[in-house]
Amino acid sequence: MNLLGRRIAVIGLGYVGLPLAVEFGKRYPVVGFDIKPERIAELQAGRDSTREVEPEDLVAAVHLRYSSDPAELRDCRVFIVTVPTPVDRVNRPDFTPLIRASETVGRALKAGDVVIYESTVYPGATEEVCVPILERESRLVFNRDFYCGYSPERINPGDKAHRLTTIKKVTSGSTPEVADAVDALYASIITAGTHKASSIKVAEAAKVIENTQRDLNIALMNELAILFGKLGIDTLEVLEAAGTKWNFLPFRPGLVGGHCIGVDPYYLTHKAQEVGYHPEVILAGRRINDRMGQYVAEQTLKLMVRRGISPIGARVLVMGLAFKENCPDLRNTRVVDILATLRDYRVECAVYDPWVDSEEARREYAIELMKEPPKGSFDAAILAVAHHQFQMLGAEGVRSWLKPNGVIYDVKGVLPVNSVDGRI
Repeated sequence: MNLLGRRIAVIGLGYVGLPLAVEFGKRYPVVGFDIKPERIAELQAGRDSTREVEPEDLVAAVHLRYSSDPAELRDCRVFIVTVPTPVDRVNRPDFTPLIRASETVGRALKAGDVVIYESTVYPGATEEVCVPILERESRLVFNRDFYCGYSPERINPGDKAHRLTTIKKVTSGSTPEVADAVDALYASIITAGTHKASSIKVAEAAKVIENTQRDLNIALMNELAILFGKLGIDTLEVLEAAGTKWNFLPFRPGLVGGHCIGVDPYYLTHKAQEVGYHPEVILAGRRINDRMGQYVAEQTLKLMVRRGISPIGARVLVMGLAFKENCPDLRNTRVVDILATLRDYRVECAVYDPWVDSEEARREYAIELMKEPPKGSFDAAILAVAHHQFQMLGAEGVRSWLKPNGVIYDVKGVLPVNSVDGRI
């Protein structure tokens, strides 16, 4: 089987799908499909609101066309699904986007086609959840009439150093022949090379533990930060000292949000419980990380009280709403936990983030973003996201927004330790 040169459909044009569609579109005929007409319109106009793809790269993808019409998928022979896989309010996997995408692909599927999933799932989900939908919608038989592959996404939003083509790609297929074909397809655009897993399940598991490992390491740092805070020791100074040993891992404490680290472990624990195993360490790490927004807010409130500032009616500026620095992505941002805790204490909160779209913040979280903080107006500032604008501003710039006895709490540890009142 040879997939090179076949018409490709990329389903979902977000942070994962668009860079993939663009890279393939530089060499092969590609249909970039998204259910949001407004997303299609902006891409056709040469703009990417996620800021992941530069305008010149959009232009360079000369074989790529965009569409929200499922009829455009009928001529495609390779379908790559890159939709999000979130969790619901009680942290159970929400397969709705994946199911809807599989239904759309299934209706366009023909004999000999290959469907490749990139969305993060638990081991076995591709064949247990997606394949039956493809069979039902297409009336074709898996591994006889059509085939599947799994190649987990490794996109790091906002990271300009590690790009799609420079990150090694794990690949897999539902038969040995398909695995070879899928690997060759990705190898044609990934300069960093590929790693062909022995099965779809292995590739699925590899992806989900990548982020689970990071989640647990950050949870350890967060727990240490809480402990060191009680001991009166600066956590980042401790980590700097420990980091002088060659094999010490450079993880740091902080908020854990986004579409991967704060979500993926729940897919693994869901499957673990389904097969009768209760994962203790993974869930413990999740509990620690999910409490950090509350911890940050309460530490800030303590500093305010020590300055004689009553929380009731106080004004606090929260700097940053995105889930990470230099990125407009709001998915699963844990900054909202800081805001919720502050409001529980009847604090008046203002949020400033030059990266985030105001309408999206309003739609997703009912948050009205401040355009420019007025000088001398706030009792405290919490630097929650390390956008480069905030780092360039420095402690002096942040203090210009505060009242004379105002408090700065630096979640990310980007300002000099002697210039702030508290940090994790």
